[in-house]
Amino acid sequence: MSSTEPRRTALDALHRSLGATMTDFAGWDMPLRYGSERDEHNAVRTKAGLFDLSHMGEITVTGPGAAALLDFALVGNIGGVKPGRARYTMICREDGGILDDLIVYRLGETEYMVVANASNAQTVLDALVERSAGFDAEVRDDRDAYALLAVQGPESPAILASLTDADLDGLKYYAGLPGTVAGVPALIARTGYTGEDGFELFVKPEHAVELWQALTKAGEGAGLVPCGLSCRDTLRLEAGMPLYGNELSTALTPFDAGLGRVVKFEKEGDFVGRAALTEAAERAAARPPRVLVGLVAEGRRVPRAGYAVVAGGEVIGEVTSGAPSPTLGKPIAMAYVDPAHAAPGAEGVGVDIRGSHEPYEVVALPFYKRRK
Repeated sequence: MSSTEPRRTALDALHRSLGATMTDFAGWDMPLRYGSERDEHNAVRTKAGLFDLSHMGEITVTGPGAAALLDFALVGNIGGVKPGRARYTMICREDGGILDDLIVYRLGETEYMVVANASNAQTVLDALVERSAGFDAEVRDDRDAYALLAVQGPESPAILASLTDADLDGLKYYAGLPGTVAGVPALIARTGYTGEDGFELFVKPEHAVELWQALTKAGEGAGLVPCGLSCRDTLRLEAGMPLYGNELSTALTPFDAGLGRVVKFEKEGDFVGRAALTEAAERAAARPPRVLVGLVAEGRRVPRAGYAVVAGGEVIGEVTSGAPSPTLGKPIAMAYVDPAHAAPGAEGVGVDIRGSHEPYEVVALPFYKRRK
């Protein structure tokens, strides 16, 4: 059996010098936590956190036919995205199954950056290359061209503003602009995966360490702390954000996942999966699929992905993600459940935790919403 060494980000030595607990994630050696994951989580909710997200997969699509290619390859209306803006979308198989959820940035008139999840980056790259046949566009693997840092939390705009003269006030959610941060050229995007305001900074790998250090110094008085993947997961769970491999998979269409709104049937021309997704939309309208809901524990036991959701002795669903919630102070979970039990406050719903049916309250997602 051949073992491949995990890939390391440009910040690897820095993470180790900070005492990070490292873990293999999607073939990358990534920081799981630096100290207490609860403290890191709470820092992002109340002050600010700094993340290394360099494992994400950047794919650049350029050329006169770039928009047409992306409209064909993805389910969203990418040609309608204005330069400087970003769009959450998905790439599906011909049968409608979700290959990945993506953010696409329109960097210029004929230039787009597709950001895929680390675990699916190669799959997405291969699919885009394959689907580019016949289009006047080039698909480029830019995973090694970028390091990605994120600063998230209520203090992040002030921290970043101290290091850049870019117009952060004018930068809307899901928009990006080129700028200089602490002397480093960066694509500054107002996106994130925590439920808080924040920014993602795409830079060349050779600039990653100096940018991390500059952000750390700028955030000293504001309570900024380095944050690992562990608190990123609890933050996105509280914010009700889906994670590929948990809430999303090739076994589900966007309509099964309650995200049918990302599929833009009104756009011109064919796109991969259109026929299957049309059927999925009709199926969902006629017989609603299981609904993604929030579950809040009445006790202390933590539900995990794959645990059965039960009511009246019957299995009515399955947990997709579960963890203790630092913000709510209770274990929480996301789960797909039968529509009959999906209404907030539904009676008699529990989770089968090792044979014991633990009571849970059904709530609407998200669990946590920041004050604007």
